[in-house]
Amino acid sequence: MILKLAKRYFPKIIRSKYLIAFLIFYLWLFFGDQHSIWERKEYESKIEALEKEKAYYLKKIENDKARIHQLKTNKKNLEKFAREQYLMKKENEDIFIFIED
Repeated sequence: MILKLAKRYFPKIIRSKYLIAFLIFYLWLFFGDQHSIWERKEYESKIEALEKEKAYYLKKIENDKARIHQLKTNKKNLEKFAREQYLMKKENEDIFIFIED
């Protein structure tokens, strides 16, 4: 009885076992596989975030290279950097550290 109804309401091409197998495979591949559409979107968002992070660090590297170049070429900049960052001082100097509340 079900076969008679299927023959009456569904064309022959839809009843083909090859088409049904293909559709099941396609649906499994598209939705259930590890490379499904959702996984691809997640990977794309991760790639985009990593590219932004890469751009940030490349910019930071360029700034640091420029800072290093300034420190190597200008003695006053090097002295100022050493005093501010490492609390170095000349002989007969006192250092006062002010902590803001």
